[in-house]
Amino acid sequence: MKGKLFLIPTILAEDTGDQVVPPSIRDTVKGIDYFLCENVRTARRYVSSLKVHETIGSLHFEVLNKDTKAEELSRLLDPLIHGKNVGLMSEAGCPGIADPGSLAVKFAHENDFRVVPLVGPSSILLALMGSGLNGQKFAFHGYLPIESKAVIQAIRNLERESKEKNQTQVFIETPYRNNQLLSHLLKSLQPDTCLCVAIGLTSNHEQIICKDVSLWKKRVPTLAKTPATFLFLAHSGVL
Repeated sequence: MKGKLFLIPTILAEDTGDQVVPPSIRDTVKGIDYFLCENVRTARRYVSSLKVHETIGSLHFEVLNKDTKAEELSRLLDPLIHGKNVGLMSEAGCPGIADPGSLAVKFAHENDFRVVPLVGPSSILLALMGSGLNGQKFAFHGYLPIESKAVIQAIRNLERESKEKNQTQVFIETPYRNNQLLSHLLKSLQPDTCLCVAIGLTSNHEQIICKDVSLWKKRVPTLAKTPATFLFLAHSGVL
């Protein structure tokens, strides 16, 4: 019998496991001793926090990140061939979404291994839920360009698309560039475009701020250097 690839969501903020990790994840992880992750240190700490294994030292962790080559997947997922279940974890949130874990999922499908996604927190969906923007039609764009001219052009193109399609645009940024991106958004977007910033989701410092760009400009906050999700919807009539 072949093993299964379990997609295991992780926490978005420190010390939130009791609030956001469903019992089903703990039950599943209890039966897995081989894990793929972006960072072994944080993955071990997360699995240890679930308190479902007698010793963390008996578990095996392998790195699967943005630098992993396609030819390495056969070795990394070899336990599946021998009937062992494999747990795939993202650094934060859900595997395969803005995450290199999609490489392992693709490999599993191509080789007829069962893929089992588990319920857990996703900053993208939580931000969209909390924004009040169009949840019927939206697109996630990952990271925008870093260079100023390129990011400004990208924002204007996305705003045009948002207006034409009545589509919420969703993207993320590296925490230390949060304020730089906010500045670009406020300079590039139209005054009546609704901009939402969801920061520190699921933590005690969670903030979801959603208002027109014209109102943002009246009092521009300094965003914390913590994971944030940005969303906007250009004015195009009734949702």
